[in-house]
This record gives sequence, structure tokens and C-alpha cells, in this order.
Amino acid sequence: MAAAAEATHLQVCGCKGIRTCLICERQRHGSPPWQLSPQKKYCFRYCPDTGWAMGPKDSDLEGWAFPFPGVTLITDFVTPEEEAEMVRLMDSDPWKLSQSGRRKQDYGPKVNFRKQKLKIAGFQGLPSFSQMVVQRMGLYPGLEDFRPVEQCNLDYSPERGSAIDPHLDDAWLWGERLVSLNLLSATVVSMSRDAPGSLLLSSAPSIGPDALEGRSVPSQEVEVAISVPCRSLLVLTGAARHQWTHAIHRRHIQARRVCATFRELSSEFLPGGKRQDLGQELLQAALSFQGRPV
Repeated sequence: MAAAAEATHLQVCGCKGIRTCLICERQRHGSPPWQLSPQKKYCFRYCPDTGWAMGPKDSDLEGWAFPFPGVTLITDFVTPEEEAEMVRLMDSDPWKLSQSGRRKQDYGPKVNFRKQKLKIAGFQGLPSFSQMVVQRMGLYPGLEDFRPVEQCNLDYSPERGSAIDPHLDDAWLWGERLVSLNLLSATVVSMSRDAPGSLLLSSAPSIGPDALEGRSVPSQEVEVAISVPCRSLLVLTGAARHQWTHAIHRRHIQARRVCATFRELSSEFLPGGKRQDLGQELLQAALSFQGRPV
């Protein structure tokens, strides 16, 4: 039954507008120019040990780097056994077709971000299997007070050509920290920015300060690759949350990947904010951990 269901998924897609996946691209009988994501001219790799974006070895950028704050990567956040059980429970509920070859499950209020309106009706909370995950988050520095009110599960498949375009998450409803749990396979989160101007590079920490003369590159041509191992937790805050877009390129989905992203409330919905009562209602529902996908 599972194989038959997956075969059905590979025949239809949820793409709209300019978004495409391998399924609808094959139906158009061509090799479209959007099949491969355009590469930026200056590609760096995030180093979790230093918190810097580093130029790759054997490239024109070797030895060059710049600070890249706002990224926390916690490896081995769940065990292989916990991972398998979480995915099993996700797969016991239906997945909805989504854009660019993804499938999704939403646990949260229905939101119209353009009109800044939301409906709480039907939202019964995060799923029961996430209670352990949220409790464990609180054991790590910077997440002690993290209380998510929304969970979005995304399912990526190389057979569907799954990807997600560069984007910034909403900041009206969602708060400072974006927290994602990466399951089933490793991937790369690609960070870029649309801001004009130049980015000043420095000598990489490994070769010492002032080892190289100053250099700058156009900000819009820079991409920072964050390698995200399987079963790890990625936290984006500050500049990484608000100034740099994040994306998953098709070429970085080599096997099935499931990602659970948790979002907290913005200050408008927290105590002291003008919509604090609604925020409290959302939190109470979310942290009951009795939810089903909406």
C-alpha cells in the first residue's frame, strides 16, 4: 500500500505559478532553464566551530571569510530510533501536496499574512510526538524559553525534484527564532541576500588577522552553504533570520528528507503586546500537544 501511495504522489504535484518540480516539468516535455538553481558567483561554507562563512579550499576565495552570526547547529539532537518513530507517526497522517515538489503537514492556526489575519478554529495543538522534542530544546542555551505555536513538516524527495526557493519567514506573527529538525538525510541550507552593496571579507580565522589585504564582493552574488547533518537541529536568529534568505536547492536533496520547523510568536502576541490574549490562546492550544494536521 505504501509503495502504491508513493507511486501516486509521483504522478501529481502541487506547483502553482512559476514554481515547478520534476513531475510537472516532465509533463511539459522539455528541459526547462529552471531545472537547476542558478549558482551565485561567490560561494562560502558556514563553519559551526567559528561561526564564520569560509571560502572553500582550492578556490579563489580560499583564505577569505566573514562573520556569519545567528546560526546554531546542534548535531545528534534525536537518536536514530526517535527519528524513525517520528517519521512513522508523520506518515500515519496524510501529507498534502505543496509547491516545488514538496509535501507538507501543518500544525498551527490558519494565517493570511498579507492581510495579517488568523483563525484559531480547528487548531488543536502540536502533535503529541513533538512534546519530547520541545522539552529537549529547553535544555540547550538560547532555547530555554522557546515555546513554539506552529509546526510545519515538509517532505522532500529527489524523485519529485523537491526544493524550496530563497525566502524570509514572516515576522508579523512569527518571532525571533526559527528552529528546524532535519530527519532521514543530510542536506544543505543555502543562505543569500538581496540587499545591494558590498560585503567586506577578512582573513579566515585559521590564518590569523590581517594575513590578507582587504577585499569586498557584491552582496547579491554571495551564497553561504550550511551543511545540516541528519538528526540535527538548526536554529536561525538575528541577521540569519531577518537579513539572509534561506533555501534548499534541488541538487541538495539526494534522498528522502523530512524537516519539522517550529516557530514561536512575535512580540505583538506575547505579554505586553497588543494581541497578547490571542497569543496566550495560541500557546495554550499549541502546547497541549493534541494536534492533527490542519
